[in-house]
Amino acid sequence: MEVAYYPGCSLHASSRLYDIQNKLVMERLGVRLKELEDWNCCGATSAGKIDDFMAIAMPARNLGIGEASGLPGIVIPCSACYSRMLVAQKILQTDQKLKDEINAELLKKVRGDIRIMSILEVLVPKAKSRELEEKAVKKLKGLRPACYYGCMQTRFPVEISVPDDVENPQGMEIIMKALGADPLDWNYKTDCCGASAAVNDPGTSFYLMSKIMKDAIARGANCFITTCPLCQLNMDAYQGKFCKKHGISERLPVYFITEMLGIAMGISPQELQIDRHFVESITLLIELGLA
Repeated sequence: MEVAYYPGCSLHASSRLYDIQNKLVMERLGVRLKELEDWNCCGATSAGKIDDFMAIAMPARNLGIGEASGLPGIVIPCSACYSRMLVAQKILQTDQKLKDEINAELLKKVRGDIRIMSILEVLVPKAKSRELEEKAVKKLKGLRPACYYGCMQTRFPVEISVPDDVENPQGMEIIMKALGADPLDWNYKTDCCGASAAVNDPGTSFYLMSKIMKDAIARGANCFITTCPLCQLNMDAYQGKFCKKHGISERLPVYFITEMLGIAMGISPQELQIDRHFVESITLLIELGLA
């Protein structure tokens, strides 16, 4: 199976390890990721704050490149990129004038017919068909993850049909259960971590992160699992600071779902680059006999 692949800026910078993990895991699942040629930033949350046209035009260019590849779908691991692409596609389907205006400047025109997939839309069917279980050489026994989706994975500023429950998504839980883990039911799985406000408004962001952390600990979690690179970065890189500020003594590893898939498939923590996390994340795997 070959699909187009849009890594986005984070996976070529602060979350480079996530890009590496995606390719390692998908290859073992028989999914060939073909990275878009000459892709550009999707605009993330910043473009929409300053220019409505560019907020649609930037992801539209990537959609045109994806459609020109002739591949049936495009996998987008980053929640922000996934959201921007879906929103742009939806708006262009209903605004022909805007679509014509954007296409007039694009070498590769947008049609609007490529399937946009999150990483969960690729993995959940494989969990339900037991393919993930068959590929696993280790069971993730003892892992009690709080599956953290963040605020952009299932909720959008326009009406979009998503393949999961908007307020209580279950995709990661389905995958974790297929691999032998015991994901927890908890209250903050779709709450915002503060996103980029961690840079210019750390007080508010640290408060949001502390609420997420406290509920996960109260539920008995021994780690977080996420698919969003910004959620992972915030909860990992700032954990020491927001825990200290809000009186939290415990610390929890914040794993990408690809890391747990890789561990289950027998890939070493070093090859997955789990040792690059800010919060020490190898000890738990050793304690559970997974590394």
